[in-house]
Amino acid sequence: MSSFAVLLVLAAAVCHATWNILAHGVSRIGLPFLWWAAVFSTVLWAGVIPLTGGLGTSDVGAFLLGIGVSGLVHVAYMLVLQRGYAVGRLSTVYTTARGTGPTISVIVAVLLLGERPSIVALLGVVAILVGVVTVGLADRDPGATRMPGDRRRIDAGILFGLLTGVAIAVYTIWDAHAVREWELSPVAFMVGCTLVEIPMYTAALGGRRHELATVIRQHWPRLLAFGVLSPLSYILVLVAITMAPVALVAPMREISVILVSLFGVVVLREGRAGWRIAASLVVVAGVVLLAS
Repeated sequence: MSSFAVLLVLAAAVCHATWNILAHGVSRIGLPFLWWAAVFSTVLWAGVIPLTGGLGTSDVGAFLLGIGVSGLVHVAYMLVLQRGYAVGRLSTVYTTARGTGPTISVIVAVLLLGERPSIVALLGVVAILVGVVTVGLADRDPGATRMPGDRRRIDAGILFGLLTGVAIAVYTIWDAHAVREWELSPVAFMVGCTLVEIPMYTAALGGRRHELATVIRQHWPRLLAFGVLSPLSYILVLVAITMAPVALVAPMREISVILVSLFGVVVLREGRAGWRIAASLVVVAGVVLLAS
């Protein structure tokens, strides 16, 4: 993996961690914030498309298929992530989601694509799972959600983190295929996805449309930052994917787990700091093993 690709992925990790922290601050707003986020992302980045090779392909059908599927999965990802932030701790949801994403990708590659990862890579999967479980244990408390008929407490943050991880694995594989096989421009692809998301969020808003004016009036600075950082984080990843294997890029971007975990401990004063930091380090160790 080239040094330039590594720098791209690390920069993406910083952007990704930052916008997740911003999203956590308005997690309870939900759909109205996501609607504006999609609008801001589309408007702010649309003007960059002509400067970055247009669509990148003359096959408009492939472009529309690519952004259609990706937009749908990204909407599911954002809805589940926002719900997770509303019911769980930041570091739990984020670490679980970002840890399970590459793990699921490895499993899919083995079962469906016929890939045979090395022993070192499998050790990385185990390390990630251990880190995820450790974060869950650190969050275990008497107020955790109970499932009917089950005496065991289930952390809602872990549940939604796992669902988010599934979505991450799906869009990672699909988007890598789109930008590689169909040679779609990463910027145009990202803008197309956010454009597709707008009508989906509009349909989901329902009776909450009246909240849109209040949200933009109160949170426009966060929306502006989100509109820049969220697309930028993924555009950088898509560019890196065009010059390096997905198996290296996808796990390496999970270094953002450390940044979010530190924010949760230092700023949000989330408990058991030692457990959280140690668990995040274990996840990163697993990521390094996966990428080796």
